[in-house]
Amino acid sequence: MSERKPNVLFILTDQWRAQSVGYAGDPNARTPRIDELAAESVDFENAVSGAPVCCPARASLLTGQYPLEHGVYINDVELRPNGTTFGEAFRDAGYRTGYIGKWHLYGSPDGRYGRRTDPVPVEKQFGFEYWKAAECTHDYNESFYFEGASTERKYWEGYDAEDQTEDACAFIADGDDERPYLLVLSYGPPHFPLHTAPERFRTLYEDAPIELRGNVPDELADASTEALRGYYAHIAALDQCVERLLEAVRRSGSAEDTIVVLTSDHGDMMGSQGIRHDVKVAPWDESVRIPLLLRYPARFGAEGTRNAVPVNTPDLMPTLLGLCGVPVPETVRGTDVLGASPPESAFIGMPVPILWARTYGIGAYRGLRTVRHTYIRSLQGPWLLYDNIADPLQLTNLCADPAYAPLVAELDGELDRRLAELGDEFLPAEEYLRRDGLEHYSEVNTPVGSSEGPDGAWRSTLVPTP
Repeated sequence: MSERKPNVLFILTDQWRAQSVGYAGDPNARTPRIDELAAESVDFENAVSGAPVCCPARASLLTGQYPLEHGVYINDVELRPNGTTFGEAFRDAGYRTGYIGKWHLYGSPDGRYGRRTDPVPVEKQFGFEYWKAAECTHDYNESFYFEGASTERKYWEGYDAEDQTEDACAFIADGDDERPYLLVLSYGPPHFPLHTAPERFRTLYEDAPIELRGNVPDELADASTEALRGYYAHIAALDQCVERLLEAVRRSGSAEDTIVVLTSDHGDMMGSQGIRHDVKVAPWDESVRIPLLLRYPARFGAEGTRNAVPVNTPDLMPTLLGLCGVPVPETVRGTDVLGASPPESAFIGMPVPILWARTYGIGAYRGLRTVRHTYIRSLQGPWLLYDNIADPLQLTNLCADPAYAPLVAELDGELDRRLAELGDEFLPAEEYLRRDGLEHYSEVNTPVGSSEGPDGAWRSTLVPTP
């Protein structure tokens, strides 16, 4: 392996669930180039977003910490790091750092998305020297960005993922700077709005049959099918973007020494468990599990492998720093999953329910996902237990089954240990909001509803709004 530190190309998508790729067996997904990438990569098949909603997940990626540590546990709270961030760690190690696309960490203190269209100040770009990004927009065909310290609003031409890809390819090809690079390319799709991919990709799905997951109830079948047509069109578009990126890496002559990561901030329920499309925040696999491919030929060779370790978003920063021989900041809580002591479980949780979680009556929760089981505790006590191998659609809640009482006790004890390690007191949501002055945020004031899931597969934990 070369003495030169490897490059890192980090491809971050938005709301792309682990199930929705060809290499995972999805018959709807048209992802031939990503499938080829999987055949050349380590496929972390139990990767999860432990905080499955946009801003908390992104803040965990940038800090290597969990939401109650970095403070971004609901959307649009400004990230104010208490340690060295992802970009800063690589910059300080001599890397050329770049960020292109969606940021969503500057926050909107008004609680009503007021700063989403504002430029992000340089000091809030956290170590990324090359900057063509926007705080938050999902208008993919009229998508704005700001460059560096400039406050001039610019626009990507056409479908933004394609133009962002072109810009990323130019960054990769820049041979004037001999430093290794860290480039984060943060795409908006396949996040809604769902029917806005270029027409050539939407046409692929106009009349195509869509196979729904077996945990989508009949009453949501039509809406989910229509939503998935747009979702898979975005995915097909991103597959071609990935093809262009990988070709740029190949042409640069540095493919052997370039770490390519493809992942997402969280997934999407898309009708599963009786929860409509565009919903994340839930503890089920459609929301929590994310694709995570890591290609690094100089270290792992050209043949793809599968790794079953439960990887969580805070683990990505220390794992990549470890691969690059860069010291891991002391403030990082995540684990280098390729180190000597990989984690046996991933901690997942939602300290404060927002938006659709409240609509479906999903209250605050904490839990663990192991290779085999998902265990979730609500404020009322044990709530969900699934055997993810025997029941991959998570339709049989074993929590109240006396035969599984010993397993519930075992996982509950492990969860207590994790909570103690994190200093997480698992307080009612209102206490966190009151403590941090966030009670005015619109997303925490959505009316509370209730649900029981398909055929009563689960029950809400919040009391509906009168």
